[in-house]
Amino acid sequence: MARIEPTHGTDGAAGAGEDARRAPGRRKAVRYAVPVAVAGIAAASIGIGTALASSGDPDLPKISAQDLIAKMAKSDTQQLSGTVKVTTDLGLPSMPSGLSFGDAPAGGKAGHGSGGKDAGADASPQAKLTELASGTHTLRVAADGPGKQRLSIVERAAEYSVIHNGDQVWAYDSKSNTVHHSTAPKDAGKDGKDGKGHEAPGELRGASPQELAKKALAAVDDSTTVTVEGTAKVAGRDAYQLVIKPKAAESTVGAVRIAVDAGNGVPLKFTLSPKGGGKAVVDAAFTKVDFGKPSADTFAFTPPKGARVTEGDAGGKEHKGGRDAGAPDLSGLNVLGKSWTSIAELKGAPAGLGAGARGGKDAGPAGALLDGLGSKVSGSFGSGRVFSTRLVNALVTDDGKVYVGAVTKDALVKAASK
Repeated sequence: MARIEPTHGTDGAAGAGEDARRAPGRRKAVRYAVPVAVAGIAAASIGIGTALASSGDPDLPKISAQDLIAKMAKSDTQQLSGTVKVTTDLGLPSMPSGLSFGDAPAGGKAGHGSGGKDAGADASPQAKLTELASGTHTLRVAADGPGKQRLSIVERAAEYSVIHNGDQVWAYDSKSNTVHHSTAPKDAGKDGKDGKGHEAPGELRGASPQELAKKALAAVDDSTTVTVEGTAKVAGRDAYQLVIKPKAAESTVGAVRIAVDAGNGVPLKFTLSPKGGGKAVVDAAFTKVDFGKPSADTFAFTPPKGARVTEGDAGGKEHKGGRDAGAPDLSGLNVLGKSWTSIAELKGAPAGLGAGARGGKDAGPAGALLDGLGSKVSGSFGSGRVFSTRLVNALVTDDGKVYVGAVTKDALVKAASK
């Protein structure tokens, strides 16, 4: 179990870790999601952001770390609306608006509406991932129980929205006037067995302080120190500051800070700082939040006149092959280690990537590009190249294997050498 410090707590140090181990709320929180270290492979696909600055630290009753975690786990808030300011800084260049990993999902079929040269435009959530990989974004969110959620990415002259209402999921891009429609799986939005949750559909469900906090809590074990360090004011609400720090020297995560609403236990702010220092890699916070019931028309959607509509199968699956539309093939994925030092091993790199890692003229255009990036390494696996961001490192070997994690370069080389 993690070492949970009694800082800012009513309990003494004795028995704190054992109490947290027994707390049913803690167990519920831990099963929410994968560890942040494993999620590092997907960190570039989550948009997170500039937090609302604190306007004075409120004077709140003291609370222990284990009790604060239990408070988060037991929170039954199902209705909210608000604005989240998000920023991601992995040290990657900003992705131009509209640029995505690919065209419309394979198997997607055009529906009614206009065609022409923009017929390949796609409004599915997968097409927005790279736009959230860096920079600052404003999200508007709303939820009314497990069956109704809305998430909008607000741009200067356009808006992208995902609306989940019952078994219907709509995604609309006002810039291209395109719509993606699918039906939600029967268990969409459910959280465990109690049917509670505020999940936004598809890959955008992780772009909120609540979901990010769940992933961080999933990594809390005996390799982690957890403390309560002061209070904060976020979106006009009083909050406690929960701080999570990995103990492992191999981890590149410095600390995770979660501002937890003192009243209802909802995470209002999430900040992930790298061990190397500097500004946060991931930072998400509500700038406005209301826990009242959103109006019914918030979740209503009708395709605008002239919009091009594509249809997807239930759950956003492709019409052929059964894989999630636009999702990478991770059939060769293997996870090495656990918690904060987890490393994702992928056998069979994308075409040309293994050869590109070798660099030089014989590797083609990919090799010429990669020759000036990363650093060459070697081990019992042979040789390869390590590519680094401020948080996540990736080792691509000459034979096409990929090792990715929020761990140091040496940890990747050691894992590949086993």
